Amino acid sequence: MAKTSPISQSLIVLSTITSLMSFIRKLIWSWTSSLPHELLSLDVADRLRLDSEAIESASRDFGKIFREKPSAVLYPSSVNDIVDLIKLSYKSASPFSIAARGRGHSARGQAMAQNGVVVEMTSLKNFGNIRVLKNPNGLGFCADVGGEQLWIDVLMGSLECGLAPVSWTDYLYLTVGGTLSNAGISGQSFLHGPQINNVFEMDVVTGKGEFVTCSKHLNSGLFYAVLGGLGQFGVITRARIALDKAPNRVKWVRMLYHDFSAFTRDQEHLISIVNGLDYVEGSLIMDQSSPNNWRSSFFSPSDQLKISSLISKHGIIYCLEVVKYYDHLTINTVDEELRPLIGGLSFLPDFIFQKDDSYVDFLNRVRSGELKLQAKGLWDVPHPWLNLFVPKSGIMDFNDGVFVNILHKQNNSTGPILVYPMNRNKWDDRMSAVIPNEEIFYSVGLLLSSGENDWEALENQNKEILRFCDKAGIKAKQYLAHYETKEDWMDHFGSKWEIFQEKKNLFDPKMILSPGQRIFNSPRG
Repeated sequence: MAKTSPISQSLIVLSTITSLMSFIRKLIWSWTSSLPHELLSLDVADRLRLDSEAIESASRDFGKIFREKPSAVLYPSSVNDIVDLIKLSYKSASPFSIAARGRGHSARGQAMAQNGVVVEMTSLKNFGNIRVLKNPNGLGFCADVGGEQLWIDVLMGSLECGLAPVSWTDYLYLTVGGTLSNAGISGQSFLHGPQINNVFEMDVVTGKGEFVTCSKHLNSGLFYAVLGGLGQFGVITRARIALDKAPNRVKWVRMLYHDFSAFTRDQEHLISIVNGLDYVEGSLIMDQSSPNNWRSSFFSPSDQLKISSLISKHGIIYCLEVVKYYDHLTINTVDEELRPLIGGLSFLPDFIFQKDDSYVDFLNRVRSGELKLQAKGLWDVPHPWLNLFVPKSGIMDFNDGVFVNILHKQNNSTGPILVYPMNRNKWDDRMSAVIPNEEIFYSVGLLLSSGENDWEALENQNKEILRFCDKAGIKAKQYLAHYETKEDWMDHFGSKWEIFQEKKNLFDPKMILSPGQRIFNSPRG
């Protein structure tokens, strides 16, 4: 009788163990999962995780308010894994929900899939793989980036070619697919529009499991639907985004106001100037908050004392924040260019502060604040944020009703409060994103945080703010919207609702994608 070699014995043992693990996996699956057994026969089965660690991670997000458990979490190794997963759900007699998750930076469960599958997009590990190319239309450059890539990696990769995207979010540790599914806004939006306005082409996996390349001229219906589409029509796996010559440094100026009318008038003036500033934002400083916050540590200790005295006198101070980019070619002229832009503004004369910083450090300023809060255990806490687009016609009433009579009087708002204008003509109305129907509107961000057990007070405050807007006739639109009923979503989309619904029926007819948005799914219990 021939003896089995040690190598053959090892292979037999390995095969036995593999078969046993497969059997155990199928047994656990039959006990715990409502997903179809066919999933286990796909190649993606090895990238599906059912363990408590993976499930728990995919059950929470940045908001720390909602918790919904998926049945499984997919860690894809390629786009084909995502195609196979969605295609199986679409063809199944009992389709299961699927949510693409980037950094999980949503605040209200938008990237969750109760009893479905969460796709951890960052598992694609395409970081650093930025392909810079000449824009096909012959104007400038663009870059092909993965939907799972972080904007910080896009920045660093494109800078190697002396280039950079033109439109940003204030926080760069977000995925490309995540921000393009919403809009992607910051102080550059008045000039370049949101990030969704700076995309030339995308690869998208639809709710049918179809892999589709789309642009303004190719499969344009899908292209416009996906941009700002809240993940309802497809998973973005690649985006071709606009690039421009990158500056090296920034002149960063902050000016303080106690008169909201003067503050908004100056902001609106600045965003109207051609060849003016590169960044315009505004914020509130109230007596319960520090002049510095986690978004940036701009003011020196002596400046903070000076500002605190001003806050004690007025209760609320408005901070106008502007930036002018420059490089080695304009280093000797940037101050001369900046002077007339701010010279005629109505800020308090003794309260103008300037800083010179690198372009990268300015764009990535929020990261250092995040790390400091993480070190103190103050980052991973509930964030009941409220973000609104407020039309210019209602911003004065909003200040009186919300900033003065709700936030300041209730004195329980901890975190940055942003308010800055944007130009409607920088947004493409064919996209799914919804904004007020006025030429100038304001982005208002109440970026508040709380303890584990007292976030409901801030939630109630948010509801009070929304009720005030409704009663005052301020036609504000939620950004990073969250509603519990279909009727509220219909009101949110307004004249876009029918098109939005038609596109859903066309690209995700079985309502598989992004159930956490609660647009076409039942409300949370």
